[in-house]
Amino acid sequence: MAAIMYYDVIQKPVITEKSMAGMGEKKYTFLVHPEANKTQIKEAVEKMFEGAKVAKVNTMNYDGKTKRRGLVYGKTAKTKKAIVWLTEDSKDIEIFAGL
Repeated sequence: MAAIMYYDVIQKPVITEKSMAGMGEKKYTFLVHPEANKTQIKEAVEKMFEGAKVAKVNTMNYDGKTKRRGLVYGKTAKTKKAIVWLTEDSKDIEIFAGL
C-alpha cells in the first residue's frame, strides 16, 4: 500500500453528545484511516489546523458489522476512531466552532 499522506489520515469528525461534551476539555474525536498510527494522526491534526498542539492521541479500532441480505452474509468496512487531546495553550479547532 502507498504511504498515507497527512490529508488522507483524518476522514471526518465524530459529532455525538459525548464528543461535543469533551470539547470543553480540548478533546476532539475524528474518524481516521484504519492504517494510520498515533504519530501520523498527531502530525495531521497539527498540519491541518493552525495553532493546534496535540498533547496525546487515543485510538480505537472497530471491526465491521456483520450484515445480511437474504441468504448472503457480508461485513461492513472496519473503522478507526481517534480522540485527540490538545495542550492548554493551543488554539481550538475551528470546524467545531459553530456546533
